[in-house]
Amino acid sequence: MQTSEQQRLLGQFIRAHRERVRPDTPGGRRRTPGLRREELADRAGIGTTWCAWIEQGRDVNASPHTLARLAVALELTRAERAYMFELAGRRDPDAGAEEVAVVDAPFSIRAVIETVAQPAYGLDRAWNACCWNTAAERLFVGWLGAGRQKNLLRYVFTEPSARDLLPDWEDRARRLLAEFRADYGRRLTDPATKAIVDQLHRESPAFAEAWQRQAVAEREGGLRGFNHPEDGLLHFRQLTFSPADRPDYKLVLLHPADRNAPVSRSPHASRREGRQ
Repeated sequence: MQTSEQQRLLGQFIRAHRERVRPDTPGGRRRTPGLRREELADRAGIGTTWCAWIEQGRDVNASPHTLARLAVALELTRAERAYMFELAGRRDPDAGAEEVAVVDAPFSIRAVIETVAQPAYGLDRAWNACCWNTAAERLFVGWLGAGRQKNLLRYVFTEPSARDLLPDWEDRARRLLAEFRADYGRRLTDPATKAIVDQLHRESPAFAEAWQRQAVAEREGGLRGFNHPEDGLLHFRQLTFSPADRPDYKLVLLHPADRNAPVSRSPHASRREGRQ
């Protein structure tokens, strides 16, 4: 639901961008720069009164599809369109549709991974590993490497070696899924992301049970422990970044941490312990 401040800011934004759009038929004397309200309304297929009300900051409760037509009429960039939908308190029905499919990892992620010695890997919007370094391939036994399936969720929930590598597998798996769900909610129309969820429902009862919990969390850093089959117990501090050029991708770095530091526990585990 919009606040009065959001309505005011949305009205100012719409008017400013209306006045920047070049008219379809320039010429003649015009009292206002850019488009008139009736011209914007005609372009977007909406009512002139509605245009006036939204610019005045009234509570017009516009539908997402109406806002999408308005964004096209105003010739908004992707960033401007996202900002307008945020002010309107609505989800863009075309979010993600304009994203270009990228087979290879973005250069910004590959460049960082190639320059660090500690384990590092990149994830696409469906959480498939798109690139990684030698240190990450050595650490994540059964996940990264030639001939292996590369989706992080499928690895954690279906690969037996993941349960051996992660000493607190149940908590880590549930936290990972809660973090993934935050991304899933932003990309409900993305077929690759939906396909992973559908596939894991069929393959993993543990995934299906955890999915029904409806837990949602932002991706967090913190201490992570790993029971490596050759190197023993290792501790890293996890750091996650999203590049400005492709915010739907993630760069994950694992920085070596004190072996004596406690492994980070999930909020779910803390609440369970508190009830005991």
